[in-house]
Amino acid sequence: MLRPRLVIAGTHSGVGKTTVTLALMAALKARGLVVQPFKAGPDFLDPGHHQLATGRPSRNVDGWMLGEVINRSIFARASADADLSIIEGMMGLFDGSSPVQERGSTAELAKQLNAPVLLVIDGSAMARSAAAMASGYARFDPGLPVQGVLFNRVRSEGHYRLLKEAVEAGTNLAVVGYLRPDPSVTIPDRHLGLRTALETGHGDLYDRLGQSAAETIDLDRVVTLARSAGGFVAEPPADPVPGGRQEKVRVGLAYDAAFCFYYQDNLELLEAAGAELVKFSPLRDARLPEVDLLYFGGGYPELYGPALERNVSMRAAVKQFSDSGGAVYAECGGLMYLTQAIRAGGGARHEMVGVFPAEAVMRESGMTLGYRTVETVRACLLGPAGTSVRGHEFHYSVLEPKGDVQYACTLADAAGQPVGQDGLMKGNTLALYSHQHFGSCPEMAMNLMKTVREEKAVRQAMREA
Repeated sequence: MLRPRLVIAGTHSGVGKTTVTLALMAALKARGLVVQPFKAGPDFLDPGHHQLATGRPSRNVDGWMLGEVINRSIFARASADADLSIIEGMMGLFDGSSPVQERGSTAELAKQLNAPVLLVIDGSAMARSAAAMASGYARFDPGLPVQGVLFNRVRSEGHYRLLKEAVEAGTNLAVVGYLRPDPSVTIPDRHLGLRTALETGHGDLYDRLGQSAAETIDLDRVVTLARSAGGFVAEPPADPVPGGRQEKVRVGLAYDAAFCFYYQDNLELLEAAGAELVKFSPLRDARLPEVDLLYFGGGYPELYGPALERNVSMRAAVKQFSDSGGAVYAECGGLMYLTQAIRAGGGARHEMVGVFPAEAVMRESGMTLGYRTVETVRACLLGPAGTSVRGHEFHYSVLEPKGDVQYACTLADAAGQPVGQDGLMKGNTLALYSHQHFGSCPEMAMNLMKTVREEKAVRQAMREA
């Protein structure tokens, strides 16, 4: 497979990978190219901005959660009709799930996709030292194709020329340009990262980023680097529904500023397994749509506590749906919404749905972060006992039980060490703090649809009896 592609990697977190990535995506799109975006690692925020910059859904690829075969399959499928693909890395180029191995790193992913790497360096406070840094990153792993350098936060053309001369004299890397610091195109952040695309994304922001890139970056050279990517073999994805298609299942997808953390491939795997996705807003809608399953992804319910609390009719409708045996699947922010209340900083308490006798309490520090393997210890919406799926946790809240709670799953970290329980379960409602990537266990989407179909059949039989 010889499709132009380029990994945008940073020397460390905070170097400006997302700004550079969005600027390149927007600039290349403005040239008339079809640009397919990807994001390395477990991230919901950057992909939303990718989509607004390119007009195409961004896909997550991850060495630890998914592995080489699935990553290549996702890439091959999504890039089939694109002129060029840009894969935004995570953290520093070599940072991953281990301090001594490449597992889960941007470097590992670049190797899996046989993609050249464009290294982003914050050049704001250096000159010749940039050559030492670029040389070190390029030589650290001889099997990794670091091909070019792009400087961020460089204020003048004169400063850039110093940096470019230093790197080109000390390395064989292509120096493709720079971006100036510009507060007007900075995306604000908060405790979990950037603000969501739903909150801040608008066409003008990405247009301005693209214009900035066109002024100071050699885009032709960037395209040439992308076209230097080598080939690889991608296996076709397995049919998630062996034996053919089945009855459609209407899935109510909570989607608004409070709930918008969904992997694109999760949604498409559900659709392939027979889901018909129906979006609704727990913030704005007074009632639920007619659906068979409710799916609450993560997001920022703690920031919208007053609005979610005021929507009494929606909270009551969700509670009634769950209490009557309706299937509900929730992750992280969705779990918080299904508790009795969210307690924010300063003692503010906001009433939530109340399916589970617990409260979600926000902490000012001490976030829970890391890769997770989730394994079911009893049959639930994810599947029978022993079902295993990979994902991650990333939250500042903790669960404070107010009564008896039942867990359906155990958790292990990236090294396989136990880290507790997950998966609050009540009837046909399952809520986890961890976010799952269904690609690591495609049967999960099928299990969800199968459980809902079986419950519908039971209710239909009871009505006809």
